[in-house]
Amino acid sequence: MRAIGIHQSLPITNPESLQDVELPTPEELGPRDLLVHVQAVSVNPVDVKIRGGANPEPLPAPRILGWDASGVVTAVGAKVSHFKVGDAVFYAGDLMRPGTNSEFHQVDERIVGSKPASMRHAQAAALPLTSITAYESLFHRLGIDHDGANKGESILIIGGSGGVPSMAIQMAKAAGLTVIATGSRQASVDWVTALGADHVVNHRQDMVPQVRALGIQHTTYVAIFNDMSHWDEAAELVAPQGGIVCIDDTHLPMNMEPLKMKSASLHWELMFTRAMFQTADMDAQHQLLTQVSKAVDAGALRGTLGRTLSPLNAATLREAHALVETGSTTGKVVVAGPWTD
Repeated sequence: MRAIGIHQSLPITNPESLQDVELPTPEELGPRDLLVHVQAVSVNPVDVKIRGGANPEPLPAPRILGWDASGVVTAVGAKVSHFKVGDAVFYAGDLMRPGTNSEFHQVDERIVGSKPASMRHAQAAALPLTSITAYESLFHRLGIDHDGANKGESILIIGGSGGVPSMAIQMAKAAGLTVIATGSRQASVDWVTALGADHVVNHRQDMVPQVRALGIQHTTYVAIFNDMSHWDEAAELVAPQGGIVCIDDTHLPMNMEPLKMKSASLHWELMFTRAMFQTADMDAQHQLLTQVSKAVDAGALRGTLGRTLSPLNAATLREAHALVETGSTTGKVVVAGPWTD
């Protein structure tokens, strides 16, 4: 089968940073595994991060990245119960297994959802990782009720037009929260406003006076969906007994005193945790992707596809990585089939 791999961490400007490779098609499936013919993948910051810095020395075999895919099931394991051959699916994969940048991909059905029927594969491939991260951040980590029991509470979503905040804005709004999102460019402001944000503040400037100028002293929740340089502002703005959720690595100082004084909670979200540790509730990702798919088909949740590139090969994927590395894309960057060398 055709695949796109890395042999060494290199700058994306190097033509060898991502290479076309030929690999055996997986034949032995685990009992809960699906074999998926991949039709489209998207590029996330985790792809860029791992490609650019995790393997400074040459690898003995190519590593396949990619943690978003949409495709069609071609084979199922002996104990698969959610899907059958021919089903169209979307998912974000498992950090501990080969990635989705391959023509055929093996994945546990418990982290897979049925592709929204109203979407093309390219549109669907933009959704899984960001949808899972946003959903788990809001509803599983912060404990917000997605059916509206927290209506009227507020959330500051830091990250603006990125993939995760784009989904979180919509989900928080649907749950009845007042949503304050961030945007530093007019395109970002327009994007988050179209997604349903009630207010927009500029995260390139001090957010504390901007939020308080809205008549909001504290927000019930804060979601830090970009880098942790905004920690002090988040700690100042979160409400007493509120909560903060973060998704980024941090080596920066994080003063916890404001949270202690407020009895506020801090949560970390990594959408790979359930699959990585084979948690008892691993099927929760199948369930939430099912809910996302239904919401999309009902028109209650919109996709976040920003740009589609084609075909699926190393040259196109290098172009996609370069776009994501700029940090200024609006919406998700997707690479769709056909597969070519």
